[in-house]
Amino acid sequence: MSEQSTMSRPLAGGNAAVTGGACGVDIAMCLERGMAAKAAPARRTASSVSVALAGSGGSGVMTAGTLLLSAAAKAGWYGLMVRTSGPQIRGGEAAALVRLSRTPVDTLDDRFDLLLAIDWRNINRFADEIPIGASCVVIGDPDEGEAPEVYKATGARMVARPLKKTAKGIPGSWTNMVALGLAGALAGVPRDALEAAVRESWKRSSDSLAANLAALAAGMASAAGIEGMPTLVPGDAPDVKRWLISGNEAAGLGAIRGGVRFVAAYPITPATEMLEWMAPALTKVGGTLLQAEDELASVNMIIGASYGGVPALTATAGPGLSLMTEGIGLACSAEVPIVVVDVMRGGPSTGIPAKSEQSDLSFAVNGLHGDAPRIVLAPTSIADCLATTQWAVELAEATQAPAIVLSDQFMGQSRAVIERPSDVASPARRLVAKANAPDYKRYRDTGSGVSPMAIPGTPGIVYTADGLEHSEAGIPSSQVRDHRLQLDKRERKLMLHDYGSRWADVEGGAECAVITFGSSTAAVREAVARLAEEGVKLRLVAVRLLAPLAPAKLDQALRGVTRVLVIEQNHGAQLFRYLRSLHNLPGTPASFHRPGPLPLRPGEIASAILEWRGR
Repeated sequence: MSEQSTMSRPLAGGNAAVTGGACGVDIAMCLERGMAAKAAPARRTASSVSVALAGSGGSGVMTAGTLLLSAAAKAGWYGLMVRTSGPQIRGGEAAALVRLSRTPVDTLDDRFDLLLAIDWRNINRFADEIPIGASCVVIGDPDEGEAPEVYKATGARMVARPLKKTAKGIPGSWTNMVALGLAGALAGVPRDALEAAVRESWKRSSDSLAANLAALAAGMASAAGIEGMPTLVPGDAPDVKRWLISGNEAAGLGAIRGGVRFVAAYPITPATEMLEWMAPALTKVGGTLLQAEDELASVNMIIGASYGGVPALTATAGPGLSLMTEGIGLACSAEVPIVVVDVMRGGPSTGIPAKSEQSDLSFAVNGLHGDAPRIVLAPTSIADCLATTQWAVELAEATQAPAIVLSDQFMGQSRAVIERPSDVASPARRLVAKANAPDYKRYRDTGSGVSPMAIPGTPGIVYTADGLEHSEAGIPSSQVRDHRLQLDKRERKLMLHDYGSRWADVEGGAECAVITFGSSTAAVREAVARLAEEGVKLRLVAVRLLAPLAPAKLDQALRGVTRVLVIEQNHGAQLFRYLRSLHNLPGTPASFHRPGPLPLRPGEIASAILEWRGR
């Protein structure tokens, strides 16, 4: 996470200070060529521009994409960068999918305006993920082969640029910096913003910085004569309060803001970056992160930490969540608050680790054995990963129950420019028993279902907490009365809790409603906005609280609705089936669903909505 600055630093000593020498290139000449490009006929402007940077593993496209996003933020724009790669552990193909926009953006557009390939190795595997059309500009290095036929067949404009030769002509420079300059210039990103992004991220010698700033300038100069691509409408004055953050980082920050001070986890794609970010961040607030030997150990460690009075969390993906289920059931039975962040990926089994899918929903809401009520939440955007994970900690502590947060690879590993979130205090705290409490019963059947929890070492209080069914005093019991009473208690505390207005985002008041959740929300919201401009009015309900479902609130949100369409990214229409199992949706509800690995696009959703409305 990095906060954007309003300042852009020029090259030290002016352009002449880095002309020639070790760089082997005349920067002034490059700039003159860039000025000549500006004299060409003005290109059309757009409110958003989409750029795909592709290449083999190690070519640096992810670094170039991240710097392009950072530079756009410094220029006053918003943006999103989605990572995509093959199934290989190391190497293989990779692409940075970047959308720059005048307004906050959380989803990719329908097509890309620019595809820039450092090389063409296995890029054809991204043909579905990088849709282009006749208006697209495709740039490749002629020394790295020709573009695949799948791209030539689109009628897009093909342009050759010697990226690697250009970099070799500037000793100490990298090809991805040439690509960054070329892509940035074509998108309309100012040179000072691109330079500032490179300077800010640089961790190596000043000589290598000078060489790569020269490569950046050479790349910008090579944009001369390339027409047909839109350029961004000039951005607003850069806002120092904007953040550049990933969903995994946002979730980690939300957990810390919520009070988490212990994390135990086992690395797994695509959740690992959350753990890597939290490890140093926790030490700054007196917390600890421990890498466990596996997911079973992870969940049991956080149960132990929370039982000892420390709010605790683990992060995983679908396969890890499967292994944690018995531990989560223990947390339900023993009423120990924990938070499990599931950064969903394509399944089943190992599935597609580096691709996104909303296919863990059914497992999260129904997957534990026995009747084991738990909270399940789903953030609706990268920024919302922060607020929703913080809320998950609050809810777990307040209800003394496990909370599962369903993020996914699309949000978790993507980066976005967002408005700086406000610092919101976490009001909900655990109800703790006082020392020497008379007639203390850990699992007393209270009206709210929540009973005071004694922290180990509390004077005058001893009780047993394990996975066996128990009496109100915590004594293991197989009696019918005790089992029924504790089942009712565990259910009641979640059903009676006041979740407020955060359970969902409800927008619009039309008679036709679209219901969605998680990362699908951004594409659905943009599709709804596009249709509104054409006179098609819709109501949007993006459900954040998936379990318990809060039927009364859903009834209120759908009041006056005659038709419902449920939109999600999985093969089995899991949200649609779940909602219908618990709620009488108005009219004859319909479903639009498909699995990953391709993200949902606003255009396809808009088409699906129009088809549904026309039935």
